[in-house]
Amino acid sequence: MTRADAPVTPPAVLTIAGSDSGGGAGIQADLKTIEAGGGFGTSAITSVTAQNTTGVQGQHLLPIEEIAAQIESVRSDFDLGAVKTGMLATSEVVDLVVEHAPELQNLVVDPVMVAASGDRLLDEDAEDAYERLFAEATLVTPNADEAEVLTGRDVEDPEAAERAGRDIVEMGADAALVKGGHITGEEVVDTLVTAPEEAGGVTSFRHDRIDTAATHGSGCTLSSAIATRLAHGDDLSGAVSAGIDLLARAVRYHHDVGEGPGAVHHMVELRNEASRTETVEAVERIVSACVDLDVSPLVPEVGMTVAGATAYAETPDDAAAVEGRITRTRDGVRPNRGVRYGVSGTVGRFLLAAREHDPAVRFAVNCRLNDDVRAALGELAGSVSTYDRADRPAGAETEATTWGVGQAFEASPETPVAVVDNGEVGVEASATLLGADADTLVGHIETVLDAIDA
Repeated sequence: MTRADAPVTPPAVLTIAGSDSGGGAGIQADLKTIEAGGGFGTSAITSVTAQNTTGVQGQHLLPIEEIAAQIESVRSDFDLGAVKTGMLATSEVVDLVVEHAPELQNLVVDPVMVAASGDRLLDEDAEDAYERLFAEATLVTPNADEAEVLTGRDVEDPEAAERAGRDIVEMGADAALVKGGHITGEEVVDTLVTAPEEAGGVTSFRHDRIDTAATHGSGCTLSSAIATRLAHGDDLSGAVSAGIDLLARAVRYHHDVGEGPGAVHHMVELRNEASRTETVEAVERIVSACVDLDVSPLVPEVGMTVAGATAYAETPDDAAAVEGRITRTRDGVRPNRGVRYGVSGTVGRFLLAAREHDPAVRFAVNCRLNDDVRAALGELAGSVSTYDRADRPAGAETEATTWGVGQAFEASPETPVAVVDNGEVGVEASATLLGADADTLVGHIETVLDAIDA
């Protein structure tokens, strides 16, 4: 039979940038990120580079008329919700974009000057031309090094980043996001400065620094993510916040490819979202196994929680668990409600803390701790680590469970299969079993139960 079509209408986003043969940055990164964000990516390639994770080996600028033809071709056919620029290379290309800018909405300018490898991607005479483009921009997204070149300021802390952002706004931009990845510190602070007529304020976005050099494509990914959110109709602050959250996850779960540091994971949020159903189903299988095995000897007084983290989990909303926990009855055990996200409580926090040390850990279950269970843990094939809450330093800023997990992992020669919390006054002692997948965790539960019954 003939089926009716069912078209979708995503917002179109144009990227004007260079091509990265290594796939991690430039046009390739932009199109991946736009698609992952629910946009339809179009492109105008300014330059072709021979590039990989180790550096830039060659660069060829396309004739200006060919770049213009691409822009005009896209504009004539697509209703563009946003445009972002990346590697423009020369003042002539910058001026070409300036010519078209009055007809472009939501223009995000990423002033690409130097690749992450340190290779220069912009002629020095093009730096001055950027000021003309900034006057047309909705948002300019320099890193600290680029902000220094553009403003002549030393950008070494968030306060200096704010001053540089104000300078860029004074050049005519509606807003400037000065990225803090190149500024030293345990936190990355990205500073958004908006023009007085827009909001007249400064917003700081803070997140933990990721211990990695795999940031290839980070600027392209962030600016493309922001442009895509603007095309969807988000306000500027919301679009920037969403883009920064995506980039933090994309850097942590970067692609380990090539001989260099690697590249950011442009599709990470899409992949994480895709894993949510699979994660819930895995938690449900573990819960069913607990009911079938009758894990009554392992259920704590507060109840048992089975938690599962999505593949790229970062927050408690990425952890699924039984709402209301598993409790003992006269006929065995039963879950109080179904499996949901955002209800994992202490076990979810425990699981996310464990993933800071080994992201392969996906599932966890808390068990009561008595002499029988403590002895049974010795039958597990793997390390069992212990921490004492009494050892936590007075005034420690880290939450107790997170601190304890850190102590347990540091004390273990390998990723532990179980972590024992000896408790304290008002906190029940417990053992938490860990697994990379549902079958592994069920196997740990069976091993402990069999040892108790033996």
